[in-house]
Amino acid sequence: MNEQWSRNGGRNNPYNTTNSNERKHGIQWTAQNQLDDLDFTDDLALLPYTHEQMQIKTDSVAAVSASVGLNIHKGKTKVLKYNTENSNPITLDDETLEDVESFTYLGSIIDEQGGSDTDINGRTGKGRTAFLQLKNIWNSKQLSTNIKVRIFNTKVKAVLVYGAETWRTTTTTIKKVQVFINGCLRKILNINWPDTISNSLWWEITNQLPAKEEIRKRRCKWIGHTLRKSSNCTTRQALTWNLEVKRERGRPNNTLRWEIDGDMKKINNN
Repeated sequence: MNEQWSRNGGRNNPYNTTNSNERKHGIQWTAQNQLDDLDFTDDLALLPYTHEQMQIKTDSVAAVSASVGLNIHKGKTKVLKYNTENSNPITLDDETLEDVESFTYLGSIIDEQGGSDTDINGRTGKGRTAFLQLKNIWNSKQLSTNIKVRIFNTKVKAVLVYGAETWRTTTTTIKKVQVFINGCLRKILNINWPDTISNSLWWEITNQLPAKEEIRKRRCKWIGHTLRKSSNCTTRQALTWNLEVKRERGRPNNTLRWEIDGDMKKINNN
């Protein structure tokens, strides 16, 4: 469940854990603790285990917030249910909160399917919007290709790969990102059909890494920062945390942990 307060002043703790001697009420994070919520400034994601707990936590947060002069923005508060048959609504001050299949938290899209496909699609759409808003720059005869590429990296590519450090990528999603980047570079270099140029050549001309390598580079940099954190930091623990869930038959989906292991093996081989 994602909530947003109507003014600044939310809790500053990035997460909240409680002792697991009580009944299950969050995500089992360690042998002793459960992860109850994720907090960042005025954004809060509650992680209840049951429908009843979701309603209790919502009421509790609303009461505590009101006691310090904060109000929860009902229009921005969403409920995402996973693997539950309970269709009863979650309410706040007798108003029904919207059930959704996905929501945006800290710029990334979280959906009921897990993975990163929805977020990557959203990032591609935002990148396309950013690119089209700068069409006068791409069409300019006064600006050099070098200047245009630098603007592309700052204003478009930065939007496209925001949050890519934790993407769970597949061949299909990497190709989607690369196709978008290639299309932008083709426009910047003014290469139109049927003119052709190899990918490696225009990457060299524009000093670009292939999308797969760009994402891997960002991920490795993020891992370096994360591993320097304290061993009891939730962000660091997330690198090795395993979800306690019964695996379905068939080939398991790729995970961020597998992505990281694959990156490390390739780095060691080089």
